[in-house]
Amino acid sequence: MIRGFLNRLALAVVVAAGLAGSVSVAFAQNVVVHGNRRVDTDTIRSYFTGNDFDKGVEDLRKTGLFSSVRARRDGGTIILDVAENNVINRVAFEGNSKVKTESLQAEIQTRSRGPFDPAIVDADVQRILEIYRRSGRAAASVKYRIVDLPNGRIDVVFTIDEGAKTGIKEIRFIGNQVYSGYRLRGLMQTTEMNLLSFFKTSDVYDPDKISADLELIRRFYLKNGYADFRIVNSDATYDPAQQGYIITISVDEGPQYRVGDVGVDSHLPDVPSERLRPLVSISAGDIYNGDAVEKTVERLTKEVAKSGYAFSQVRPRGDRDVATHTVRIAFVVDEGPRVYIERIEVRGNTRTRDFVIRREFEIGEGDAYNRVLIDRAERRLNSLGYFKKVRITNQPGSQADRVIIIVDVEDQPTGSFSVSGGYSTTDGFLAELSVSESNFMGRGQFVRAAVTAGQHARGVELSFTEPYIFDQPIAAGVDVFAKQSDVSRYSYYKNTIVGGTLRFGLPVTDEISFAPRYSLYNQYVSVPNDTKHPYNDCGNPIFGVTPGYTAFDLLAIASGNPFGARSLFFNCLTNGEASLAIKEAQGSTLTSLAGYTLSYNSLDRIKEPTSGIYAELKQDIAGLGGQSRFVRTTGEFRYYHDIVWDDIIGIARLQGGIMQPIAGYQLRVTDNFNLGPGLVRGFAPGGIGPRDVSDFTNSQGNGIGGTKYLGGSLEAQFPIWGLPRELGLKGAVFADAGTLWDYRGRTNFNNVLGLTPILGNTCLPPYTPPLYGQGSCIQLDDEKKIRSSVGASILWASPLGPIRFDYAFVTSKASHDVTQRFRFSGGSSF
Repeated sequence: MIRGFLNRLALAVVVAAGLAGSVSVAFAQNVVVHGNRRVDTDTIRSYFTGNDFDKGVEDLRKTGLFSSVRARRDGGTIILDVAENNVINRVAFEGNSKVKTESLQAEIQTRSRGPFDPAIVDADVQRILEIYRRSGRAAASVKYRIVDLPNGRIDVVFTIDEGAKTGIKEIRFIGNQVYSGYRLRGLMQTTEMNLLSFFKTSDVYDPDKISADLELIRRFYLKNGYADFRIVNSDATYDPAQQGYIITISVDEGPQYRVGDVGVDSHLPDVPSERLRPLVSISAGDIYNGDAVEKTVERLTKEVAKSGYAFSQVRPRGDRDVATHTVRIAFVVDEGPRVYIERIEVRGNTRTRDFVIRREFEIGEGDAYNRVLIDRAERRLNSLGYFKKVRITNQPGSQADRVIIIVDVEDQPTGSFSVSGGYSTTDGFLAELSVSESNFMGRGQFVRAAVTAGQHARGVELSFTEPYIFDQPIAAGVDVFAKQSDVSRYSYYKNTIVGGTLRFGLPVTDEISFAPRYSLYNQYVSVPNDTKHPYNDCGNPIFGVTPGYTAFDLLAIASGNPFGARSLFFNCLTNGEASLAIKEAQGSTLTSLAGYTLSYNSLDRIKEPTSGIYAELKQDIAGLGGQSRFVRTTGEFRYYHDIVWDDIIGIARLQGGIMQPIAGYQLRVTDNFNLGPGLVRGFAPGGIGPRDVSDFTNSQGNGIGGTKYLGGSLEAQFPIWGLPRELGLKGAVFADAGTLWDYRGRTNFNNVLGLTPILGNTCLPPYTPPLYGQGSCIQLDDEKKIRSSVGASILWASPLGPIRFDYAFVTSKASHDVTQRFRFSGGSSF
């Protein structure tokens, strides 16, 4: 009985389904279509397969194939009157020169071979206007027109009037009392329009850049103790009268806080708080520093992870005391939720390889999720300079304890071609042609080729750097170079160096790095001897007379009065003669040396730093083959800090060096330190230190360098008030002091000249037979006196390169030093 009932029920279901299908088919067959030309009638009828008449009409309209759909009933028949949208043959752009067609096509939704939809085209007009607005051309206008073609096809043409550049006319700050608007604008990458707008694009209004600038300002205040700082509002208004944007930023600075107390509160059983306290980089009494707090969190996170607590969380907790303006900081260490990284997805990198991005993460897929390390990776990616923007977000994974890391990046150009030119009082006019790429083939490698030519110097240099070798953050690079410097008023010899360097870079901490290197180069020194540069004519006369004498001198000697005409006529010394020490250095010398640089860098920024310390120790040991044998050690220390007002930056600098020969090696002039304005401004190149003054016709003699130097400098850099910051002009006042001493080369050249069998170690004076000129020894002036100077400078960070003018007054010097009050150096890229 039950089986019979089930059979009858199944039959009923089948019959009902058949009837429903017949009704749907019949409903679709009773649709009559008018007006369609390209869309098949059966395709249109397929939208009416049910009893819902209105839904079929609505779905048909949503296809975008028709500009209008009208339906009516005629008895049991549905009559559709449709008007098809035209099919777009092509999309074209007219009038665009500042924005490439490819960039516009990538943003719009109107596509070739698609249906024409006026609403979509209108929306594309707004998208194009937004592109131009972000490019600094808010006055641009966009229209479109339709070009009719046969068979219902059309061309859509966007006509663009790009208009004039509409950048940022003014950036205003409201509410700032501690730091001037000038200083705050100096923190921003966005700049105001001025006379240099022709050369720059940083004055273009871009909301994303403004947001990044606001974050820089916020971090700056937190770094300097303003823990309550907040940005109240940021507004951008386009001013048609000024044809530019007015950016208004309202801030609430709050009071400056100092650190009242610092502690570490570890809730992990195997990690006591006492063990973590030495890693804290902020102390009681310090001005509150948000960067120092952030670095401490990173250090503690890494240290705890080494102890096996991969899921630990380090949270800084600050308790403000408004009355005393102090903050008690506690770093709380807890075991966090056990969440793993399911995978890391990289998006938007059209050029940079995935592995270049992934290697900046200190954690990988399958590791414990740690927000601190994710934020650190985002900062490192931003600092590479490969991307316009970097954004890291999270998405839930396949399970509750899984998370997916999404890395969105946008590549930017990283190559450059530059033609540079400049002038310095040392090298004269100089030009350089260079090609460089900091993200070579998207692999993060740096490649550079440069050719230099100038009045007194020329050369070529090739460089390659791989920032990661063996999948470790160890940089390796190679440099190949050839350089030649000619004689000048500061040098009596030509110097040609050809060689190469193999170098490595190993980060020890965030601030400390170790960079070993090996160099092999050949140096060729020659002293010119021609009518223009007769610097070796005492030994090789160029006028066919006895070295050191004119024909009149010879007549005086023959008459028994060798000194009678000497003061009246020129000879080989009075027209300039290279020192015997310089002549000894002539020829080729192969140098093979290994060295290293140990550096510490806590500067707030590499370009134009305002705070922090940079220190380095360099040491090179020559003697691994070749002819040179010496140990050269140099060091430098620079300290930057705000002084008096926030716009004035103080710079203190110390430097020193020592050269030590080994294995009985005789140091040459070209091995020594030859210093001038790099040690004490106000002195000529090579104008400080030991000199050969054996030529009494030249009061300054020949600079021959020394083996030890020590110097210090104090400088204050300040804006030139009343001038726009974007002009890049700054002033400076300075005071320098230093000395160079301890010449350890040969002073008696009897052996070199073949006079030892005759004279032994007795020096042959100048103008004495058989040399009749320079003599056989040098007269050394090696005073250890401190040289000092004070002066003023103008610095111009021009769009064409950095330029510096120094004017110094020497306040102390040795008797034979060479001074140079004015010094100018600069370069350009255009």
